[in-house]
Amino acid sequence: NIKNSVMAKEENGSKPVMNGRPTNKPADQQKNGKMEVGIADDQAKDFDFAKTEMKYDSTGMFHWTPARSIEDCILDRNQAAMTVLNGHVVVCLFADPDSPLIGLRNLVMPLRASNFHYHELKHVVIVGAVDYLRREWKTLQNLPKISVLNGSPLSRADLRAVNVNLCDMCVILSAKVPSNDDPTLADKEAILASLNIKAMTFGDIITNIESMGDSKDALNNMGDTTVKRPGPIYGTNVPMITELVNDSNVQFLDQDDDDDPDTELYLTQPFACGTAFAVSVLDSLMSTTYFNQNALTLIRSLITGGATPELELILAEGAGLRGGYSTPETLGNRDRCRVGQISLTEGPLAKYGEGAKYIDLFVAALRQYGMLCIGLYRILFRDTSTSTDASSKRYVITNPPNDFNLLPSDQVFVLMQFDPGMEYRPGWGDGKTGDRIPRSSQGGGGQKKGDAS
Repeated sequence: NIKNSVMAKEENGSKPVMNGRPTNKPADQQKNGKMEVGIADDQAKDFDFAKTEMKYDSTGMFHWTPARSIEDCILDRNQAAMTVLNGHVVVCLFADPDSPLIGLRNLVMPLRASNFHYHELKHVVIVGAVDYLRREWKTLQNLPKISVLNGSPLSRADLRAVNVNLCDMCVILSAKVPSNDDPTLADKEAILASLNIKAMTFGDIITNIESMGDSKDALNNMGDTTVKRPGPIYGTNVPMITELVNDSNVQFLDQDDDDDPDTELYLTQPFACGTAFAVSVLDSLMSTTYFNQNALTLIRSLITGGATPELELILAEGAGLRGGYSTPETLGNRDRCRVGQISLTEGPLAKYGEGAKYIDLFVAALRQYGMLCIGLYRILFRDTSTSTDASSKRYVITNPPNDFNLLPSDQVFVLMQFDPGMEYRPGWGDGKTGDRIPRSSQGGGGQKKGDAS
């Protein structure tokens, strides 16, 4: 036939040609029918477009899914309750239908970074007004594992429906424009929502939840929301972070905190424990980047989940995330460090929790496992306890001094290498099979403060 007549081998027989153009496809694959279109032949290689689905964006930096209608992602209260959500992220959003857009994509995208495996992605449930979310949805429609509950963050029924007591993080945001009359009232709804959750009890919900007291290999299980863990009985133990417009309002967040009202934000207990975030923190990050441009690499890993110049250009032009076929080049972008939490209670690094110095842990983690320790997550007021209760209040200690004493209950924030999954070699550490690092159930990667802050 005509197609066969135009195909020939090069004189050296090393590469087939089609219509006079070299191709990477074997000749026997080219004889079976249609010629694929949509990608250059010298880039297509052995792609089977019928069997290849787009899982990542065109740069390979983030997980991607075909655009979904917001109607397909809306849950009513009964549907949310029947879903039995667990290990997820709850976003409590206050907004009027005409409130200015706050860019929810910037919150969700780091949680969808491609250096997490798909099963590690935590489901994000947004509780708020659907009329406002319709305007934000264009930037969220291509990100997987997102649900919307049309309700109020102040409604306890809505909060119980999304199992806020079983979430890995509850984020409280407001898109409303603050009044100029009294700056103290700018954060009233976010603070009320926070205090409302802390006043809730959940004893009737968790009676049948299985305990996770047994040792787990958290490198395999972390982020796997099919594994149930016991929820806190009281709302005060729900992991939560509240965004504040006015720094001074941090005094109203924690009723048990005896900080002086005039204490600077960075010295208050809610900020140190990761339960409060103020807009002014971004000013500090900008100043740090200006005086130390190398800090931008670390800040990117902590805040954006990673970015490339190509992706930044695409987002700046307003095109949004576009799906792309996986190539060795784009898949290579998955191989980048991510933030995680490891425990000193068990595993190969547990020996450093028995009174060792921080410098010993730092050197061992870097040399043996390629992990860079950046801080500790320590239990507050219970420093001598060996309890592993993940719901206990903790605070962050960034870059402790070399001679800082470690405790068995400490958790460690680290920058860790990408785990390729099936290509994972059990003896990658010091040659011992199964020598993997257990991470805490609250710890994750991609974000500090339990994956969502």
